[in-house]
Amino acid sequence: MKILKKRPRLLILLTLAVVAAVTATVAMVIQANKMETLSPRDERDRVASGTGVPSGHVDCRKAKCIALTFDGNPGEPTDRLMDLLRQYKAPSTFFLEGRRIHKFPDVVRRIAKDGHEIGDHTWTHAVLTDVSDAQIRDELRRTARAISGITGSEPNLMRPPEGRTDDRVSKVARELGMAQVLWTVTAKDYETDDSALITKRVLDGADRDGIILLHPLHKGTVPAMPSILNALSKQGYTFVTVSQLLDPAKAEPGKIYK
Repeated sequence: MKILKKRPRLLILLTLAVVAAVTATVAMVIQANKMETLSPRDERDRVASGTGVPSGHVDCRKAKCIALTFDGNPGEPTDRLMDLLRQYKAPSTFFLEGRRIHKFPDVVRRIAKDGHEIGDHTWTHAVLTDVSDAQIRDELRRTARAISGITGSEPNLMRPPEGRTDDRVSKVARELGMAQVLWTVTAKDYETDDSALITKRVLDGADRDGIILLHPLHKGTVPAMPSILNALSKQGYTFVTVSQLLDPAKAEPGKIYK
C-alpha cells in the first residue's frame, strides 16, 4: 500500500520536473528571440554616403544580393557543392565545426582558395546558451585556431548552433572578435531528404539581402543546389558572402546579424 501511495507523488514530482525543464527551454528561446539583431541593409545604410566597397566586391546597395551559408563538418559532399558554386559564380559562407576539421584539410583549404568565407560553428556543436562561459570560449577558440592552422586566417564570424544566443554568448563572441550570424531562411534540410521540398523552402523564403541556411551533409541538400542556384540566378540575385552582404559596413564583434 505504501508503494502505491508513493507512486502518484513520484509521478507528480516527475511531471513538475518536466514542466520546469520545458519552461526553462522556452524562456531561453524567448530570450534569444528578444536579442537585438541587425540587418545587412540597415547596417549599409548607416555608413556614410559615398563610402565605397572594397575593390572587386559587389555593391549590394545597388545589386540584388543574397548570401548562401552552409553549416557543419567539411565532409565529402562539400567538394561537390563547391563545384556547383564555382559553376554559378556563387561565393558563400561556410560555418565549420571544429572537431573533424583536420580530417578534411584539403577541403577547408579549397573553401578559402575558391573565394568563400569561413566562419566558426563551435567545436562540438554545443548549444552555447546551455554551457558555461569557459566552455563557450573553448568551443569557439579551438575551432578558430583549427581553421587558422589550415588557412592562415582566423574567422571573424560565428554562428551559434540552433541560433541560440544570449548576453553571455554575445560577450564572449565580442571578446574573441567574432560577430554572430543568424539567418532569414532555413530549408530545414535536417528533417527531410526531399530535394524538391528543400528547393521550395529556399525559394519561398528568398528575398533581397537574405541569408539562407543549409547543411551540405544532409542527403537532400547538395542534390537540391542546382535547382536553387539556377532559380535564384534567373530571379536576378547576385550571390555574395555574409561580409560582402554587409559592405561597406563591417561586422562588429558580439553583434548579431540577420
